[in-house]
Amino acid sequence: MPHAEPRSRSGNPPFYAVDGRRYFVLGSSAGYLERGVASWYGPDFHGGRTANGDQYDMHAMTAAHKTLPLPCHVRVTNLSNGRSVVVRVNDRGPFVANRIIDLSYAAATKLDIVRQGTALVEVQAVGSQDTALAAASSSPAVNVPALDELYVQAGAFADPSNAERLLARLRASGVGAAFVRGDEVDGRKLYRVRVGPVPSVAEFDRVVEELRAVGIADARLALD
Repeated sequence: MPHAEPRSRSGNPPFYAVDGRRYFVLGSSAGYLERGVASWYGPDFHGGRTANGDQYDMHAMTAAHKTLPLPCHVRVTNLSNGRSVVVRVNDRGPFVANRIIDLSYAAATKLDIVRQGTALVEVQAVGSQDTALAAASSSPAVNVPALDELYVQAGAFADPSNAERLLARLRASGVGAAFVRGDEVDGRKLYRVRVGPVPSVAEFDRVVEELRAVGIADARLALD
């Protein structure tokens, strides 16, 4: 159950570096919402120390994240089957390309991703006030987008000409299935350059690598 906890003394520096890349720890988990790839870690780490000083228990409902403050709670939804769990984030990682959260064995089991190893997920912060959500933390299914409705976002622009320039660049580089989508966000028009759909982790990874090859390093799974 989510409950208010003070920030741990360890695991929450303003920033830290791993393999030459710098990560900035968020001041709060409030409002955090992201889609991407989840992985899991288990026996090789069982009994070791997590970033906030806890002992890692692969049978507990916990997770590792690169930038969320420790500890906090998030709801993780497997976009392929709608299964949802609430986990306590108490560790750092995963430091593998394109992965946004590393789940304990217990959490991965409930989401049915242990055998496959990874899954496309949605991660949303929850607080101690979200008791109804926590009570349904092992919900068998929630409404989620169809896998053929998931796309990688390569960029977002207020000026449509900038979006069209990026689109032309992608097409010239051989990145297929790219398009511009116009949306109204907070009362203003936003033009989003997207690629897809990406119905699997393998396809997501392939598209992200294509975009990285043409200089787009921050592509991610679109939220809507």
